Amino acid sequence: MPILSYNNVDFVSRSPEQTRRLGIRLGALLKPADVICLNGDLGSGKTTFVQGLAKGWGSVDAVSSPTFVLVNLYRQPGGGQLHHLDAYRIESLLEAEDLDIEALLVNGPLVVEWSDRIAGVLPDDYLKIEFTWLGDEQRRLLFTPQGSRHEKLLQEFKRLAFGG
Repeated sequence: MPILSYNNVDFVSRSPEQTRRLGIRLGALLKPADVICLNGDLGSGKTTFVQGLAKGWGSVDAVSSPTFVLVNLYRQPGGGQLHHLDAYRIESLLEAEDLDIEALLVNGPLVVEWSDRIAGVLPDDYLKIEFTWLGDEQRRLLFTPQGSRHEKLLQEFKRLAFGG
């Protein structure tokens, strides 16, 4: 296990409900142009986390994995848009460039599953969350911010989620 940086957060979720609650707390803090990068094996909790994230952000839409459509759009009553991108089936950076990531960030945040596959087209400022399957009900979530905005976001999330 790697030594954590002072600004990382390492958490073990003990249930899908707990994973969703973490997502709700982070979602409540999201602003337009925030980028949340999710990585982890199939079944590690990424979509469960996004369900909470979208709810906390204020989405009125149901969340599902966008594996076959690439991008799902979740809306807020006030007009905000949260884009949920699944890069699992993207085969090249050239294909990823066609997604026009900048346009997806105009009216809201962007959540990217399998973000490592398209890292070359993502902004330099993001919050990365690595999901690891530990057992039937347990998932490890390792939060790592990149850039000042997402360092601040992670600090706000720590206070909101853990009181620290």
